[in-house]
Formats: sequence, structure tokens, C-alpha cells
Amino acid sequence: MSRTGAGRLAAFGGAMRIVGAARPSLFAGRLAVTVLLGAAPVVAAWVLRGVFDALGAGHRGDLPVLIAALALAGAVQQVLPSVDVYLSAQFARAVEAHTTARLFGAVTAMTGLRRLESPAFQDRLRLAQQAGRSGPSLFFNTGIGIVSAAITLAGFLGTLAVLNPWLAGIVVVAALPGLYAQIAMSRKRAAMLRVTSAAQRRQYFYADLIASHAAAKEVRLFALGPYFQARMLKEMRDIHRAGVRIDRRELAAHAMLGVLGAAVTGGGLWWAVDAAVRGSLTIGDVSVFVAALVTAGSTLALIINNAAMAVQAMLTFQVYWDIVQQSPDMPVPLEPAPCRPLSDGIVFEDVWFRYAEDLPWVLSGLNLRIAAGESVGVVGHNGAGKSTLVKLLCRFYDPDRGRITWDGVDLRDLDVATVRARLSVVFQDFMAYELTAAENIAVGDLDVAGDRDAIEEAGRTAGIHRALTRLPRGYDSLLTEMYLDQADRDDPQTGVLLSGGQWQRLALARSLLRQGRDLCILDEPSSGLDAEAEYEVHHRLKELRRDRATLLISHRLNTVRDADTIVVLSDGVVAERGTHATLIATGGIYARLFGLQARGYGDDAPEPAPQEEAVPAPVLEAVAD
Repeated sequence: MSRTGAGRLAAFGGAMRIVGAARPSLFAGRLAVTVLLGAAPVVAAWVLRGVFDALGAGHRGDLPVLIAALALAGAVQQVLPSVDVYLSAQFARAVEAHTTARLFGAVTAMTGLRRLESPAFQDRLRLAQQAGRSGPSLFFNTGIGIVSAAITLAGFLGTLAVLNPWLAGIVVVAALPGLYAQIAMSRKRAAMLRVTSAAQRRQYFYADLIASHAAAKEVRLFALGPYFQARMLKEMRDIHRAGVRIDRRELAAHAMLGVLGAAVTGGGLWWAVDAAVRGSLTIGDVSVFVAALVTAGSTLALIINNAAMAVQAMLTFQVYWDIVQQSPDMPVPLEPAPCRPLSDGIVFEDVWFRYAEDLPWVLSGLNLRIAAGESVGVVGHNGAGKSTLVKLLCRFYDPDRGRITWDGVDLRDLDVATVRARLSVVFQDFMAYELTAAENIAVGDLDVAGDRDAIEEAGRTAGIHRALTRLPRGYDSLLTEMYLDQADRDDPQTGVLLSGGQWQRLALARSLLRQGRDLCILDEPSSGLDAEAEYEVHHRLKELRRDRATLLISHRLNTVRDADTIVVLSDGVVAERGTHATLIATGGIYARLFGLQARGYGDDAPEPAPQEEAVPAPVLEAVAD
């Protein structure tokens, strides 16, 4: 079996397991309803034949039982579809909950960022969300439809075989081209969904830019609305064109199959009428034959459509199944070494790293030591690899070459969750969660999420406490205006928005909640603060980072000048290392950059040291910085 075929078979098996595990009672109930719905039309047709023949033969005594049976069959056909719709809706909800939990459980289990930062994976993830919500339910519903229709078809084909075996065979043979055409169309439609997923992602991206609050100022100031709208509509038209091509092929196939089916039905009716005229069939025979002929054709068409939908569901569900069954995105040791409190230091040993094989090296043989209890400031141009250091230390990525050790043990040999539990990090691109102020801080350490005193103390240390207490509901104020119902809209105090600097202090408080961590990583912790707030924050951080290792990254060199050691990154390596005074005296890259920044604060600032060769800014910042 080919790899593709094996993948589809695995996806089919996975869908069936999900269907069986979601709600077994609903599964059994739908099967019972399916059998009854499939048998009811056949029973009704034969009972109706008995009614006509009884009337023709004058056997009135049989009519009450036959009429009662006909009424019961009709009631079954009237009531059970509603029951089936109800059971189907409940079953779809159960399946959606099951598949959503598995999909996002698989995404949560990804320890690194490589897959999540891949546009191709994001396209697959979006398709998997759609397929996971509807795929198993659609497959089960189409399977149930096929079973029900097959029961009906078997009964009516048996009826046709009794009255005219040749015609029964013709009905079956005439349906084969339709089956082939529908399955082929399903494959093409599934392929179209995969091909257009990138265009859909871009369409949603442009739509979000037009409507989002974050982009609203620039979109309106630069009059970008029509520009992004045009790009959004172009992506939509491309998607629509692909869909129209498939629709036209389906229309042509359906038209051809409709003509073929009409010819078979017309020929069968002609034969039945002629046979009745010649006395070969009774009136009852004609009625059941007509019902069998018409229903057999429509039931075959229903089976074909359901089979095609099932094939399409499986083809798209394979994307979902591949994600939930994927191997770990980063190596996981079978028996991880214990990650003990940092006593010696963290060392980068000849570390090489790039985000993809077709991208340049971000780090190219980096050697760096962060001793326990030491504060290390990191500076450098954009793209020099500063934020990449953070990602590697958090083990969002592994080095392509070399290694990073924690007290002499490779990070890859340690349990990643334990390593991260020993870190406190303020990210440059921190999150602004649409939660309450207290929850925005509490997510920094869920173990103390219920400790309001600890949360407020973190707020005080970050200098955001007073601002939060002045909000309409204090720390319980919702920091968003996006998820308000009508009752909330009537209360203007429900949701509020913070300024950029306030959000940065809140993110800092989130990190400060993680007390007692071995390594504190501060990636541009004051980039959005004014000078006074920056001084206050760094004064407090200086006290907090005492006696623990600290990595401080900043473009503002005055914020790193009091670090025990300052390193300058350039071309993926440590170009300079020393204290502020040593680096200024050396007159290298750091002295030049410090001089350029200092000149902005006064004419008496020293001139930057002349450089024999300017340090080039990287052409490509890659994914990191």
C-alpha cells in the first residue's frame, strides 16, 4: 500500500474510533433509527400493493389491517426523520468537543515554535480545525445515510428483481458512472481546499487588518482600507474561481447522469404499463413496481452522493489526523536528567542556529557563559540574534550545532517543563490577554493564581498597582472591549483598554509573579516606558535580580550599563565582552553605539569612536528579531 493510501486508511480508522468514543449511546440510537428509516419505505410500498390488490379482488376484510400497517409505516417515516435530526445534532456536538480537545491538545503538546511559526503548518492547522469539527460527524452521517439507503435499495431492487430481473440489473449498472464521477469530484474538491488554504489565510489576514483595533490607526491615517480590501477581494476571487471550476464539472456530470437516469426510468415505466395492459401485472404490481423503480434510482443517487461526501470528508480529515498523530516537534529524552537549581551557570558552546535551511545563520559559533547570580546585558543591531538567545534558552528551538548546558547538562537532556519552570521571562512581544487585570498577571504563575496578595504585590513591584486600582472594577476589570454582550454594553465600566506602557508594566508584573526562579530573562522590558518609568522599573529590577542569573536585552544601552557583564552580538557571535567601563575604554562597537545614543541627550556627550569599517545591519532579520 502506498504511503498516501496508508495515511487515508489510518485517518479512516481514526475517524471511526472518534465516532465510537464520542457518545456510544447516541451512536447506537442513530443506528436503530437508520434501520427503521431504511425499511419503512419498502414496507409501505408492499402494504400499498396489498391494499390495491385487495380492492381489485374485493377482499374488504383485509383492508383494516393493511390500512393500519400503512398508517404505521407512514408515521414512522414522518416522525423518525425528526428524531434522527435531533440525534444527529447531539452527536455532532459530542464529536466536535472530542475532536477539538484532541487537536488543541496536540498543539499544546508541541514544545517548540518551529511548526507554529510555519505558514504552511498554520494553513494545515486551519484546515484541520474545519475538518475536525465536521469530518467525523459528516463521515458518520454519510455512512448512516448509506446504510439507510442501502436497506431501502435492497428491498426495492429485490422487488424489481422479482418483477423484471433485467431492469434491476440495468438500474444498478446505470448508477456506476455516477459513482465514479462523484468520487472523482470529491477528490478534486478536497485537493482544491488544500490548494486554496493559503489564499484563505491571506484573505482572513487582510480582513482582520481592515476590522482590527490594533491596525485601525495606521489603516485610517495612511488610507490603507481600500488597498487591503482590494487584496482581500482578489484572494476571495481566486478562491471562488477554483470553486466555480469544480461546480461546473459537477453540473455537467449531474446533467449527464440525470439524462441517463430519466432514460432508465422512462423505459421501465413503458414496460410496466405494457405489461399491465397485457395482463402480466396487476394494479398492485404496477404500483409497487413504479415505487421500486423511482425509489431505487433516487436511493442509488443518494448513496452515490453520500459516498462522495464521505470520500471528501476522509481526504480533508487526513490533515486533522496527521496533526493529532504527529511525532514530537522536538527531541524528548526517554529518561530526562533532573534539572536542579542553577549553581554553576548556563553555557552556549559553539552554538549555530538558523530558522530554516534556506535562511542565513542567525548564530554562527556563539560562545557565551551566564554564571549563576550574574547579570549579563546583551546588545547588538536588529537581527544580531538577541531574541534568538531567548528562544534557545526557553528551548523553543534547539541549536543546529553545538549545545547549551545547564550546570554542564545539555538542555536537550532535561525535562523541558522543568527547565521552563526555573525561568522568569518578560518577552519583547508580550501578550495582552483579553482577560481581567488580575488574570493577566496570574497567568505568569497559575500555581499562585488564587493568591490576590501575591498578584497585587507583583503589580506594585512593576509600578502598575495604582493604575489598576483606579480602574472601574480594580484588578477585576476586564481589559478588553471585544467580548461584551448587550448587558455589558449598557455598562461602560465593564471593559477598559490600557496604554502601551501600562500593558508593558502588566507584562512585567506577570513575570515578577514567578518569584525564586533561577534565571530571569528581560527582553526589552522597558521599550514602551517613558524615561522616569524606565528608571523606576530598572531600579526595582536591579534589586529583584540580585543573587540570581539575569539576561537583560535592550537597545537602550543605559539600561544595561550596570550589568556585571555586557556582551555585544555581531554576525552571530560575541564580538565584545566586558563591563561598561571596559567596553567604553576599548572604543569598539559598544562605545560607538553608546556614543550615538548619548549624543541625543546633550551636546557634551562624547563623540563616537571612529570605525574602520561600519558594522552592517543584517539584510534579513529572519523570524527572530
